[in-house]
Amino acid sequence: MNLDEMMKDKRIPQSLVFEDHFQLNKDDLYNVLSIALSKGGDFSEIFLEYKNYNLIHMEEDIIKETAESISLGLGIRVLSGEKTGYGYTNDLSFDKIKKAALTAASITASPSLKTVSSLISSKIEHDYYSLLIPPQTESLEKKISLVKRTYSAAQNSGEKIKKVKASLQDQIQYLTIVNSEGLMISDVRPMIRLSCVAIAEEREKREFGFFGSGGRVGMEYFSEELKPEEIGSKAAEEALHLLEAVEAPAGEMPVILAPGHSGVLIHEAVGHLLEADFNRKKTSIFWDKMGKRVGSPQINIYDDPTIPHFRGSYNIDDEGTIPQKTPLIEKGTVKGLLQDRLSAKLMKRPLTGHGRRQDYTHIPLPRMSNTYIDQGEYNPEEIIKSVERGFYAQKYQGGQVEDSGKFTFSVSSGYLVEEGKLTAPVKQATLIGSNIDILEKIEMVGSDLKFGLQTGTCGKEGQEAPVTDGCPTIKIAKMTVGGLK
Repeated sequence: MNLDEMMKDKRIPQSLVFEDHFQLNKDDLYNVLSIALSKGGDFSEIFLEYKNYNLIHMEEDIIKETAESISLGLGIRVLSGEKTGYGYTNDLSFDKIKKAALTAASITASPSLKTVSSLISSKIEHDYYSLLIPPQTESLEKKISLVKRTYSAAQNSGEKIKKVKASLQDQIQYLTIVNSEGLMISDVRPMIRLSCVAIAEEREKREFGFFGSGGRVGMEYFSEELKPEEIGSKAAEEALHLLEAVEAPAGEMPVILAPGHSGVLIHEAVGHLLEADFNRKKTSIFWDKMGKRVGSPQINIYDDPTIPHFRGSYNIDDEGTIPQKTPLIEKGTVKGLLQDRLSAKLMKRPLTGHGRRQDYTHIPLPRMSNTYIDQGEYNPEEIIKSVERGFYAQKYQGGQVEDSGKFTFSVSSGYLVEEGKLTAPVKQATLIGSNIDILEKIEMVGSDLKFGLQTGTCGKEGQEAPVTDGCPTIKIAKMTVGGLK
């Protein structure tokens, strides 16, 4: 039974990835790894990738776009001390692969003392994304039906909804990683996302609403966990809600972070600065904070690529390392960093399985996966009641963070907090602060840990990677909110 037949049998095997997609053999790979080390270097690696991507987009009451793309290629990396050489090709003829290997090897100019170990195939003993109905086995008609149901639910949410966009994206990524230490390992990664944008208008006001979900799940997710109608309705609901929102207040005040989507603030303001490369280069504010307290003892922050079916999860990272849940901050103290192979070697730290790359044309970097503040002890209602006058931040549009830890975040929607209650809806607020200062000012951490939408993508050095983030309800004693004076 070949791989495609096994996919139809509702299983996603690892064993046939290499044989079915890359038309090379172990001897070829061994020779390429040796060529990559021929001019010197400490380590060589080949990342082979085959990816199938599908898109269905609906707008203006019609299916406006369908697309399918297939990419195939490999990247070859050579490490020599702190230097990285990289070459890649989408032509898997041996001559082209050899040329890519020599390109990667060109960072060194002395004979290699390293030899390539015999390649031994490794089997992954876990599977964080087994599926009942892989999207790639579903018919185009059924996928279009999901999009139309999403679109109709948003469109029928009221006469103020003037425009709707709905889309379904799915992909399957087959990868094999081999290296000069003898590793040979493969994985098959599914991904799907169903999302909707709704635009509401009233007089001269126009507001946008967004909702979506998915992850490393099968088609059954949209019948058993979250129906398309709910996605469309929630997008429209947000747009209509924002029509009634007032402009944000300005000044220093208590701020409550809503559970789930507020995790993006932690992802940006804290998570990136605990990636190992920034700390190795001493550009992060945390570079000398290992083992030191940087926040409230209530704060526990983790990054976990092993959460089943989450968008940021993976069975192996893009260097072939088995990932693990990694503590970043525990009880307010810095405990760990997210490591890739290069940083771990130079910092003499253990691997954590956080070497990630966008595709075969890019080198791996230490990256987040599923990053979150863990739950605390407070009831979320108790947290809201503790604030006499403040701001409740609910959804975010994005932000900017400096290496120093200073940040600004745009809040698309939230609420005023008055006398311990959520009152008027608020839009277009800005949160301004410094990460360590905010971590120290966290007074209450709720017991209601939630994760944001399974639609997020993180950018770093021109590369994008799927991620998820989360947090419980959190009270920050004082924070600068930008809005109307």
